[in-house]
Amino acid sequence: MSLNLHLRSELGKLLERRSALTPKTTKALIDAGYTVNVERSSGSSQRIFDDEEFEKVGATLVTENSWPNAPEDHIIIGLKELPVETYLEFLQDDRGRRVAAFGYHAGFAGAALALKCWAWQLTHNKEKFPSVSSYENENALITNVKEDIAQGTEKTGRAPRVLIIGALGRCGSGAVDLCSKTGVPTENVLKWDMAETAKGGPFPEIVESDIFVNCIYLTTKIPHFVDMSSLDTPDRKLSVVCDVSADTTNPNNPIPIYTVATTFDKPTVPVEVKGEPTLSVISIDHLPSLLPREASDAFSKDLLPHLLQLKDWRRDPVWARAEKLMQEKVSTLPKSAL
Repeated sequence: MSLNLHLRSELGKLLERRSALTPKTTKALIDAGYTVNVERSSGSSQRIFDDEEFEKVGATLVTENSWPNAPEDHIIIGLKELPVETYLEFLQDDRGRRVAAFGYHAGFAGAALALKCWAWQLTHNKEKFPSVSSYENENALITNVKEDIAQGTEKTGRAPRVLIIGALGRCGSGAVDLCSKTGVPTENVLKWDMAETAKGGPFPEIVESDIFVNCIYLTTKIPHFVDMSSLDTPDRKLSVVCDVSADTTNPNNPIPIYTVATTFDKPTVPVEVKGEPTLSVISIDHLPSLLPREASDAFSKDLLPHLLQLKDWRRDPVWARAEKLMQEKVSTLPKSAL
């Protein structure tokens, strides 16, 4: 019996151009005997891959946003904003790590926007950093960021100093790679992880850097990395913070200097600080959408082996863990919600 997969569009999420499946992984699924329906995609959330690319590899194009009315035996695949009262997304390996994630490209994109914002501040005399949109590919992004860094460096006479916390993780490695590919000198990139933060913050090294990129997500409370008190110093050079986790409502957030999530059309929020330079925070919750093609390719490639196990999913530990968690969560719901 053929399994039916239904790729939904990301309708409703501004500039969400990523896709959980790509034409390449769709073809692999069809070759393995799956039926794949792909919702047409249009508007501000039009996915990076054309509808026709899916159709050419054998997928059936269906009406956008038709997934709520799909037959019950169809498996819906999507990325963001599913109704939390109905759906649960949780695929982990035996170490508790997500089997497919966008962390690398979140860090990559976050560092890119942080560098662009740093250069903008230097060259546009307190004008607000403008809206941004996705890039067709990584080369286009790198070229653009290099141009911005050159303008900022010419203005200030030096390259930016970037401090990255969580540099050894998936997200942090993306931020480090972006700095390397755009020509930020190696000695100007401070790669911090658990060893460097073990002493507890706030850390003056953050305030003394031009850019701070936070690439960790916390579930327990730790001393703040930076706070309003630590910013109140004449030695401050910090002008851009990119909080890749964008965890504005978490009481454990180690960067309690802002409370507003930002978006691609309004990428920054100002922090009220004394003296110069101005300080802006980037806290966009879907940063990988800045590079939708590469981010989708990497995510879909990691997800594919587990989708291919759906025909015998009860024997697959990843799907078994997901079902166990789902049943646990369902058991906590009131009968009226079932």
